[in-house]
Amino acid sequence: MNDATRGTGGPGDGTRAVRAGLPEPVKHEPTLPGPVFAAHFHLPGDPTGPYTYGRDENPTWTLLERAIGELEAPGRDDVEALVFASGMAAISAVLFSQLRAGDAVVLPDDGYQALPLARAQLEAYGIEVRTAPTGGDAQLEVLDGAKLLWIETPSNPGLDVCDVRRLADAAHAQGALVAVDNTLATPLGQRPLELGADFAVASGTKQLTGHGDVLLGYVTGHDAGAMAAVRRWRKIVGAIPGPMEAWLAHRSIATLQLRVERQNATALRLAEALRVRPEVTGLRYPGLPDDPSHKIASQQMRRYGCVVSFTLPSRERADRFLDALRLVDDATSFGGVRSTAERRGRWGGDAVAEGFVRFSVGAEDPEDLIADVLRALDVTAD
Repeated sequence: MNDATRGTGGPGDGTRAVRAGLPEPVKHEPTLPGPVFAAHFHLPGDPTGPYTYGRDENPTWTLLERAIGELEAPGRDDVEALVFASGMAAISAVLFSQLRAGDAVVLPDDGYQALPLARAQLEAYGIEVRTAPTGGDAQLEVLDGAKLLWIETPSNPGLDVCDVRRLADAAHAQGALVAVDNTLATPLGQRPLELGADFAVASGTKQLTGHGDVLLGYVTGHDAGAMAAVRRWRKIVGAIPGPMEAWLAHRSIATLQLRVERQNATALRLAEALRVRPEVTGLRYPGLPDDPSHKIASQQMRRYGCVVSFTLPSRERADRFLDALRLVDDATSFGGVRSTAERRGRWGGDAVAEGFVRFSVGAEDPEDLIADVLRALDVTAD
């Protein structure tokens, strides 16, 4: 896929990732300056210039935001990126900065587990919330009159995919804004702004930073007015990342292409190994040629992600399987260099079977990881 990632003659994804957001070189200065710890800045006279108070701006955020913007919308100068303390902070910033009492919003009913919490708060503020599944572009059916369409593709945890361009065109024809949660895909797998979205939103906690040690979220968008409202919301609620987290995130982006290539390739191999196991049902991975989402995913995604989902016959079997794994941590979240898996139903809130497993493929040697998975299936057979 190397040639395909270069787009229209620009640098490849690896080159872009390792150089994203770096400042111009200065003799004797580090290539990536360290985190700037500052609640306030020297500010004599009128408050002009970019840095005044730590809740508004920070030089470490600036470099990270520049890096994210270069990945989500390479070659575009009209796109702004804003970083947040978490993915949910970023999601909330778009929802609550763009919607008012009396507005209607369309959410996926199979999306991230915390979306129902956001729905309850939206409804408490007098906003109408409609939901529909991701698959089959079903959100089109409830779009009429909405102010904002929220898309999550691939969906978490079911890995359904919808046609972003089709939905965005339909929403814009009705005057609605479009936000796409790009967490599972990452900007190396999918660029929502190029597909017509107004906002690309993601949890940087996951594969973007990839080490399971940073909570982070971001919003990118090309409409100056809409992004000004998102920025204002961040200022009001103070949902800002710490400078150390921002610096760690920027450092980690340098290896994003390396991690994504390894994890995605292994995820496909794992899915292929699981498809022949009789105890595995409901296997989903958009990269599988026979996956229900493969056709549309192949049209809009450049990589298919590091998450594989499947169902084992029972809750007990899934728990035994997870306990038997040696190279895989039983943990929530996904996208890290160390593989994780969990029985997703333990949290409640997801419409999944009791034996449903969300498996996040890490950067281990694929032969070792797949052997561990198959061994765990064998030793826990009923």
